[in-house]
Amino acid sequence: MAELSRWRGKRQDDSGLGSVLDFLLANARLVLGVSGAAVLAIATLAVKRLIDRATSPRDEGDPKAEQKTLEESWQDLALIKTTPKPPVKQRKSDLSKPLLASAQPPAPEPRVCSAPPETPHVEPSPPPCLTLQEKLLSHYSSHLAVPEAQASLALQLARSICTQLQNFLRIKCPELPFGSLFLSGPLLDGLGVLAADHIHLMLPVVLDTALWSLIPGEDTVVGNPQYWMIKRTDLEYFPRGRSPWDRFIVGQYLSSNTLSETLHKMLVASVNWPAIGSLLGSVIRPVVASQELKLEVKHDQIELSITLFPMVEMEDKVLLAGPPEGFVENLWLESFYRAEVSKVKELDTGDAGARQHCLRILNGVCKSHPALYKLSGSPLTHIILHLSATTSDWAEESLADRFQEVLEELVVYLEKGVLPSYFNHKINLFCELLEEEIDEMGFMLYRAIAEPELLLKDK
Repeated sequence: MAELSRWRGKRQDDSGLGSVLDFLLANARLVLGVSGAAVLAIATLAVKRLIDRATSPRDEGDPKAEQKTLEESWQDLALIKTTPKPPVKQRKSDLSKPLLASAQPPAPEPRVCSAPPETPHVEPSPPPCLTLQEKLLSHYSSHLAVPEAQASLALQLARSICTQLQNFLRIKCPELPFGSLFLSGPLLDGLGVLAADHIHLMLPVVLDTALWSLIPGEDTVVGNPQYWMIKRTDLEYFPRGRSPWDRFIVGQYLSSNTLSETLHKMLVASVNWPAIGSLLGSVIRPVVASQELKLEVKHDQIELSITLFPMVEMEDKVLLAGPPEGFVENLWLESFYRAEVSKVKELDTGDAGARQHCLRILNGVCKSHPALYKLSGSPLTHIILHLSATTSDWAEESLADRFQEVLEELVVYLEKGVLPSYFNHKINLFCELLEEEIDEMGFMLYRAIAEPELLLKDK
């Protein structure tokens, strides 16, 4: 402020500018308060420096002085721009009388219309606090129940396509003893469907047990007990050609890949799907780029995906021609789906339990969750079967307790990275999960144990 006082005395005669600034500074404290006066002082100091440089003579021969003056001017301009604005008073009575006396009369205040008296605000009553049991049942009815009309139409279309494909194979490949095609999957069994949009079509491959034998998964090159090989036997006594399936042999083993590739070519190039689709009032297209044998069906009411699975039943085993990517082509995957469904329903029938209901909810939750979708299906079924061996209370009233207990069991198995199959403890159902996937699933389920509603929210 001392520098500002000296500057005022020095510039009093400069066209009255000094007197105006004096007046403003004298009243700044009254109008703006201490902090506002300080702000105005900083801005005034910057203006003073600019005026001094503009009116004072400069050394024409000193380029450094000229450059310095220019730099200081930019600094002072920056100081003015960055100086915070003083607080604005909201009422005329807060302004000091000396300032009002010399300033122009204030603009009239805008007219404010009086508002009608406010209607008393009534807080809406909070929704009733639902129990986890009620939330699970509500989630199932609103998100997981498939409309009966859609399910019926999907099954009708799938059965018609199944019949047409069966007739085609009998005409195209009469030498190959395929069994009768049949439908499978959660839509028929009702254990994990979010929509009537997917059905499995099972194609039995009938083998002569005198010419073929099973090689256990532990004895194969991958050492995985869930992947079997089917070996052609007694070639010295029954040479190639004796079995109609010998054309699919690779290194004395029935090749699941070779069989699937042959069927894929027929589905894509040989079957007259436009004619079949026209007959069924639908558009049917084989998925050309997929490694699976898949058909897409578009009807005016639904869209359906049908996946064809060649399968072999031998020695009480159900093997599918669906080896994972990267494995050798001769492997056949052991499927426990039929045994899973049968066992769950058998247990529920024995004690009037809610295992199927719990499994439907868990499958729906996991299938629709981006971090948990790989847990749907077999892993959840085997968790419930393991839990049934130690927990007997599966009544409908205990659905919430069992739901949380399944989440806890899942976290325990994920921490170990091992979920043994209920039907063969040598098989680890988590063996194909990546470590990052296990971590993400475990973290999500760990949170859900404390707050199960996290899994019931719309994704």
